[in-house]
Amino acid sequence: MKETVHHFPVNVAVLVFWLLCFANLTFVQADIHGAGEQALAKIDIYKTTLALDGSALITAYPRFLGSLGEDSEWITVNIMNEKPSADDWVGVFSPANFNASTCPPQDDQWQETPYICTAPIKYKYANHSNPEYTKTGKGTLRFLLINQRADFAFVLFSGGLSYPKLVSVSNKLQFSNPKAPVYPRLAHGKSWDEMTVTWTSGYNIDEAVPFVEWGMKGETPKRSPAGTLTFKQNSMCGSPARTVGWRDPGFIHTSFLKDLWPNTVYAYRMGHILSDGSYVWSKVFSFKSSPYPGQDSLQRVIIFGDMGKAERDGSNEYSDYQPGSLNTTDQLIKDLDNFDIVFHIGDLPYANGYISQWDQFTAQVQPITSTVPYMIASGNHERDWPNSGSFYDTSDSGGECGVPAETMYYVPAENRAKFWYSTDYGMFHFCIADSEHDWREGTEQYKFIEKCLASVDRQKQPWLIFSAHRVLGYSSNSWYGLEGAFEEPMGRESLQKLWQKYRVDIAFFGHVHNYERTCPVYQNQCVSKEKHQYSGTMNGTIHVVVGGGGSHLSEYSSVIPNWSIYRDYDFGFVKLTAFNHSSLLFEYKKSSDGKVYDSFTISRDYRDVLACVHDSCPATTLAT
Repeated sequence: MKETVHHFPVNVAVLVFWLLCFANLTFVQADIHGAGEQALAKIDIYKTTLALDGSALITAYPRFLGSLGEDSEWITVNIMNEKPSADDWVGVFSPANFNASTCPPQDDQWQETPYICTAPIKYKYANHSNPEYTKTGKGTLRFLLINQRADFAFVLFSGGLSYPKLVSVSNKLQFSNPKAPVYPRLAHGKSWDEMTVTWTSGYNIDEAVPFVEWGMKGETPKRSPAGTLTFKQNSMCGSPARTVGWRDPGFIHTSFLKDLWPNTVYAYRMGHILSDGSYVWSKVFSFKSSPYPGQDSLQRVIIFGDMGKAERDGSNEYSDYQPGSLNTTDQLIKDLDNFDIVFHIGDLPYANGYISQWDQFTAQVQPITSTVPYMIASGNHERDWPNSGSFYDTSDSGGECGVPAETMYYVPAENRAKFWYSTDYGMFHFCIADSEHDWREGTEQYKFIEKCLASVDRQKQPWLIFSAHRVLGYSSNSWYGLEGAFEEPMGRESLQKLWQKYRVDIAFFGHVHNYERTCPVYQNQCVSKEKHQYSGTMNGTIHVVVGGGGSHLSEYSSVIPNWSIYRDYDFGFVKLTAFNHSSLLFEYKKSSDGKVYDSFTISRDYRDVLACVHDSCPATTLAT
């Protein structure tokens, strides 16, 4: 939906907006900082009591999963209950042996030890697909399980989510090899001719040696070793990640495939050599290596933020927390042959301390991450936790404090706990900032940002892109409007002079769950009247909010600032296409249908990049 509200000068807009919307401050603040709730957080699992009923029965089949090497399988769950009620629900627990022994000993907040101290990985109400359940006591549910390194059990509860009463437990189910290597994630290494492969397994290095077998199609493959990482419960900063949300993440392996030829298709598979000399293999995947920096060829980039995860079986979705996630995922899978690299700029699964959801997310995006580099940025729902070093002292990460994100995904940063890095893709140079650490002038990150922007040779790489999770540029989101500056507090104060000095083409941001594009702007002023066809010298940077990847949408201010060109209250993503050194196409597509709803082009020569614009002119001399 394109906005057609009349523009007003920013100073008038701010005054009017304050007067009209002050009463809604609390509501709007909740929207920008995470309205909605992680579905598993609704379950008070600590309050579970035993109410075993011999007349109730819950069974699940098939019992043995992945017999043909599958990483996921559909399960049928049958329920028989002589005392049905509308708030009965079924939780999926993994591992299947759950009892008080899993309760962390340091938590002495209870008068007596709870019966269950771990949240399920997903759940459905018993009447989810059985409207007659409360009358007949019979129902059938379908769940999609993924390989998560342990067995599974389905548990029937009464009493709703607030006061769960355990009524019946199903038989156990298990994948044929629960430790199998799964969910590959490609990412750029620290040089253009290096690709990293990260995956998850149940094998520690004392059980099996991890590696990747890879090579050009049709040639003898080679093998590259992999490093192994994991994290423990005491690595989490707080609850629920440290308590009810904890689940063992398995082992995370990363291999570095080096000296790649540009624009070449490689096949690869992950492997583990067991102690008896036998091998465990993943499926075979393939990717196309990056072009040489500055290479003139067709190059296509996808950018979005805040996608989250969702369940294809309909479980967990009672809070409508991430309603657009699967649409975005499926559109990208459908169009996989038509883009080369993805940037997911923060807020990945919205696990919020429920560690099982990281597996769910990596499985959801596997068709994408196994085929093209999937570059991420750090968001508030990955990093922020009080007194943990994050710039924002909020609890948005649910106690994760960045540990799962920096372990599960590789980024070519000097320090993965500090999520800022640069990477190249042909004619593009990307500077990825970490908005959850201080970026202001004089900080370590500010120095990195300037170095990243200054280091690019614009004759070879004309398209310079800046990105961060929070809106360090411009957004007319309702909460930012109430604050008066239409930006993250202190957001662009230090950075806008760098964007201008180094002539950044486009700055991308997430965090706000909608789409918005500005004019080329500097110091709150549009520096071009053009809206769709930019040519010649660029006098300012175009700012784009692309946080509509899938999480619940964010409201706009009722007044549109004069720099806002297009706003869309819907789920979507951006595609950049560089045809050559002089021509770039920008497209915003909706996740619902994959069609283009906003676009512009940039056409220019190298001399236009060099041209002097306001606050970007290098010093000159009168000497001859």
